[in-house]
Amino acid sequence: MSGELADGFLDGRVRIRQGRGHRAGHDAVLLASLTPPDQTGLILDIGAGAGAVGLMAATLAPAATIGLVEIDPESCALAQGNVALNGLSERVSVHCCDVILAKSRREAGLVDEKAALVLTNPPFYEQGRVRVTPDPEKARAHVAAAPLSEWIRGALALLAPGGAFAMIHRADALYECLAAVEGRLGGVTVQPVYARFGAPAVRILIRGVKGSRGPMAVLEGRVV
Repeated sequence: MSGELADGFLDGRVRIRQGRGHRAGHDAVLLASLTPPDQTGLILDIGAGAGAVGLMAATLAPAATIGLVEIDPESCALAQGNVALNGLSERVSVHCCDVILAKSRREAGLVDEKAALVLTNPPFYEQGRVRVTPDPEKARAHVAAAPLSEWIRGALALLAPGGAFAMIHRADALYECLAAVEGRLGGVTVQPVYARFGAPAVRILIRGVKGSRGPMAVLEGRVV
C-alpha cells in the first residue's frame, strides 16, 4: 500500500488510497459536506469503503469521533491504512461488519443508539434488478444483497434518538428512499443534485432526525 498514490479531497487536506473496486468521488464529497462543523459525539460512516466520507467528516468536525463501518475486509484494511495516513488514529476507528445484522454490529464493537450523526452512501442498486459486474469488489459496492429498507433499518439502529441521518442516492430512487425512512425519521429534507443547469437531477441528498415529528421539505438544488 505504501507505493500507491493517494487521491486528495477537501483541497488536499484528506488523502485516500483506494482499491480496484468502487472509487470515491463527487458523491463522497457531497455526503461529507452535510457534516456540521460543530458536530460532537460519534459520527458513523456506513458503507465506508476506503473511508473517504468518514475521514472528510473527521476533518470538517474536529470535535467528533468517527466510526468507519464496512463489510468488505479488503476495504476495511484500506480504510485502516487511510486513517493512519491522515494521522487520525486517535479519533477514527474501523468496524468491519454487516450493518444489517445486529450480531455482526455487536461483534465489531458497535453499540446501538450511540451515534449522533450517521452518514451513508448505500449500494445504489438491488440484486436482481441490474446486470452485475463480474468484478466482485465493484459488485459489492454497487449492488446490495438486501433491500434498501434493511440497510437503513440497520443504520438507524445505531443512531441515537434525536440524532441526524444523511444519505446520498440516485435521484430516480427517491420514492424508494422516502418509503425506507417513513416512520423512522422526521423533519426529512430532500435536496436534488444536478450535473448542470436545466438537466434532470442525478442524485438526492436526504436528511432527517430520528424521532422528530417535523414536516418534510424539498430544498433548493445543488449543481456540481
